[in-house]
Amino acid sequence: MPSHSIRHTGSGATALPAAETRRIAGKPRVVVTRRLLPETEARMGELFDAVFNTDDRAMSRDELIAAMADADVLVPTLTDTIDADLIASAPPRLRLIANFGAGIEHIDLGAARARKIMVTNTPGVFTDDTADMTLGLILSVTRRLTHGARVLRNGQWQGWAPSTLLGHRVGGRALGIVGMGRIGQAVAHRARAFGLKVIYHNRHRVPEALETMLGARYEPDLDALVAAADILTLHCPATPETRHLIDARRIALMKPGALIINTSRGTIVEEEAMIEALVSGHLGGAGLDVFEHEPLVDQRLRDHDNVAIVPHMGSATVEGRIASGEKVIANIRFWADGHRPPDQVLEGWL
Repeated sequence: MPSHSIRHTGSGATALPAAETRRIAGKPRVVVTRRLLPETEARMGELFDAVFNTDDRAMSRDELIAAMADADVLVPTLTDTIDADLIASAPPRLRLIANFGAGIEHIDLGAARARKIMVTNTPGVFTDDTADMTLGLILSVTRRLTHGARVLRNGQWQGWAPSTLLGHRVGGRALGIVGMGRIGQAVAHRARAFGLKVIYHNRHRVPEALETMLGARYEPDLDALVAAADILTLHCPATPETRHLIDARRIALMKPGALIINTSRGTIVEEEAMIEALVSGHLGGAGLDVFEHEPLVDQRLRDHDNVAIVPHMGSATVEGRIASGEKVIANIRFWADGHRPPDQVLEGWL
């Protein structure tokens, strides 16, 4: 573990020398790759022989290898790429990867399974937070809030006029939801209150009673949904199958002036094709919390008058981050007690 880390024990935090390998008897050695909230770190320090990264930055690959070399449990986040080679370098003592967050595309599940390393995540805790962010971006782009704020901050506002900074009403527009899981349903629930007409595409149709409650219509053909939507919002996981799901061909199917909202993963949209459609005027705007090459953000997105961009903030609430930490702790405790953790990732496992 690099020298910028500290170890928490039940009696407080002490510096952890780089060569320190001692375990506290009866407590699993748990290595956390990023700073978590103080409440979470304090509780981990009480329960486990916990090691924390004191810098709020992603570890380098060499630092991850060093961390895994002295861990029973690794607690990574989406900024850590836990690929097959990294897992192959892990010592036999590493038996659990307890991910902080719901997304697990950064972890090679097949390699973990081959090494008999269990993987857990923290699903469900950020549902409302991400849905709230989605509606915020929809409102921002539809009503041109980002453009108006830029005009004001740049000292360019000349006062109210009847024909400037015109957006559109939200009510009555067709909202196309791609992915009707927890977050997609939460977005649909909120959208109904704004008078949006909800259409959704999902691998499987949700129960009719849920459709009725949400006022949502199922569209089995993704192309048809893309073509019908005034606002297209994405809520599916990042997988090889969903990479560039919204590509140049599908963007060309969208209505002139339609909007793209993405609070899921940047790789789902072919970003260059989206930018070209924004620059040409085919798309009327975009609301983006995620980017294909983040943390890099294309300057054309930064400069566009009707693109609302925020730095991957969909889950950034105190309540959500505390709840995610509690799930991580629960998963580790179940595992340490010899029980199946409540949030074991089973996809791809035998």
